[in-house]
Amino acid sequence: MKTKPFYQLIFLLILFTTGCSDDDAPVVVETATIDLINNTFPEYQAEIQETLADLFQSIQDKDADKLISFHVYGPKFTEFINGGLRVGSAENEAAERGLVDAISGFEYDLNDLKIDVYGEVAKVTFHADFRPVIGGETYQNNAQITLLFVRIDGLWKITHEHNSPLNIGAEGKTVL
Repeated sequence: MKTKPFYQLIFLLILFTTGCSDDDAPVVVETATIDLINNTFPEYQAEIQETLADLFQSIQDKDADKLISFHVYGPKFTEFINGGLRVGSAENEAAERGLVDAISGFEYDLNDLKIDVYGEVAKVTFHADFRPVIGGETYQNNAQITLLFVRIDGLWKITHEHNSPLNIGAEGKTVL
């Protein structure tokens, strides 16, 4: 009986299963990953800017179906609004349609707009200054908005929305 190859095999198995921990492994950053982080994708930024303009125009035009078309509803769609619990597609669509039905006018500014593109995914953030007219009265809504877009068949669609009150005092300082 030859035991030497058996012990060599056991030694190799022990070496390969215990020799390296994840902490010892070298960090490898792929060039493609660096490109996704550093490239601003200006052509996609322009497409998203146009998508945002069309989206807000659909609100001004009271076109709920067009507004809904800017979303990709399904099991991965999520929304946070005003500190509430996460909701999904059905709740978001109902709220969007309710907004369009309720308003008779809508003006807005997207202050401090930032569009970060990571290939086929984009994060859009801005300080919203929304001024909807409801029942003849103009309301003021200042909020922090984050929209997560994915590019599907050449079109940018919203897959996540986050809307929180913007708590800024008269001096431009955050109010807690």
